[in-house]
Amino acid sequence: MSNFVFEPTRVASLPVSGSDARFPVARVFCLGRNYHWGDALNAVREVPAYFMKPATSVIDATGELAFPTQTQQFCHEIELVVAIGIDGFEISEAQALNHVWGYAAGLDLTRRDLQMAAKAVGNPWEPAKAFDGSAPITPIVPASRNGHPQQGAIWLSVNGVERQRSDLENQIWSVSEIVSQLSHSVSLRAGDLIMTGTPPGVASLEAGDVINGGISGIGEFEVRIGSRPAD
Repeated sequence: MSNFVFEPTRVASLPVSGSDARFPVARVFCLGRNYHWGDALNAVREVPAYFMKPATSVIDATGELAFPTQTQQFCHEIELVVAIGIDGFEISEAQALNHVWGYAAGLDLTRRDLQMAAKAVGNPWEPAKAFDGSAPITPIVPASRNGHPQQGAIWLSVNGVERQRSDLENQIWSVSEIVSQLSHSVSLRAGDLIMTGTPPGVASLEAGDVINGGISGIGEFEVRIGSRPAD
C-alpha cells in the first residue's frame, strides 16, 4: 500500500442506470460550440475548442444545486455526456465508439459574466466553468445495453418554460469524431467524461428556479437552484 502523506481525496463517481454500481470519474473534457447557434447549416466545420472541469465539478443531477459565488449571470447548458471505458491514444473514428462505456445527460453550469470577461481579453475559461458542482449529471446508461445514440431529443426547461431543444443528430461533430479528435491531443483514460456541447437557448438562472431536462432514451432530471450567496 502506498505511503501517502495524507489520505487521498475520495474518487468522484456517478450512478449507473439500473444498477447499484457507480462509474468512477477521472477527468472532464468539455467541447465548445457543437450545435448551430444561428450560423449557416452548411458552414465549414471548424475543429471545436476544448476546456476542462475538475472531477469535483461532477455531482448527481438531483436535489438542490448551490448557486455559485462570484457571478451575477449563472447559466445552464444541457449536454450529452460521453463516458469513456477503455484507454486509448490516437483512436481512429472507426474504433472510437469501442472506447465509449455509456452516455448520460448533464449540465455545464457556467458563470457567464466571467466567461465573457475572459473571452474579451483572451483568458482561459476555467474560472467560469471549473467550479465545484458545475457538472450535474444523470446516471450513466451503458452502451452495452442501449447502444450508441445517433439521434434523440435534447431539451431543458426552467419553471415549466422550455428554453433549449434540439436533437442529437444536429450536433456538428459526432461522438466518434469527438472521441477521435480528443484522443489525438491526450491519451483518454477509462473514467474520463466528455461533455459534447449545448444547443442554443442558454439563459440565466435565479435562486429557486426549477430546471427539468433530459435526452430521449438516456435520462431526465429535475433540480432546484439554491439561494444566492451573500455578497
